[in-house]
Amino acid sequence: MAKEPNNKGRRDEAAPEFADRLVAINRVSKTVKGGKRFGFAALVVVGDQKGRVGFGKGKAKEVPEAIRKATEQAKRNMIRVPLREGRTLHHDMEGRHGAGKVVMRTAPTGTGIIAGGPMRAVFEMLGIQDVVAKSIGSQNPYNMIRATLDGLKKEASPRMVAQRRGKKVADILRRDEASSQEAVEA
Repeated sequence: MAKEPNNKGRRDEAAPEFADRLVAINRVSKTVKGGKRFGFAALVVVGDQKGRVGFGKGKAKEVPEAIRKATEQAKRNMIRVPLREGRTLHHDMEGRHGAGKVVMRTAPTGTGIIAGGPMRAVFEMLGIQDVVAKSIGSQNPYNMIRATLDGLKKEASPRMVAQRRGKKVADILRRDEASSQEAVEA
């Protein structure tokens, strides 16, 4: 009678299901005595479409291997982003990386994802359905993704703000509503 292995200590690899999106693939060549040797660099964004996202880059001699390496790196470098109603951001924000700057704004239901290439991939993998974003400066997809993630790391949900201030979530939300009412009356 064979004893079954105890898998309680292992993390179940199949449980968190991630979607991945290939953003860019770059072919580079190295000139050697016999001719040229080609290599490939892949940029991949991975997310669970429920508030977690990460990106990775991989380099290899063949495209599938580069994509595999990039996907593994993306899964290791994931961040969690709080979403409002599971569909948009809590507040407007900016992100920067190098010469790249991105501006991200919340949007009402039905707006959709209004964003350029690499930013769109990040928002889709994150699970955001309504957002307006603009990329200013660098057109480099690597820098655009890094700037987008920089901005998303700065996002704070009302629960996080309340915890930091030592107050209740209702107090934070009421104060925001009161200040918006004062702005309308003025």
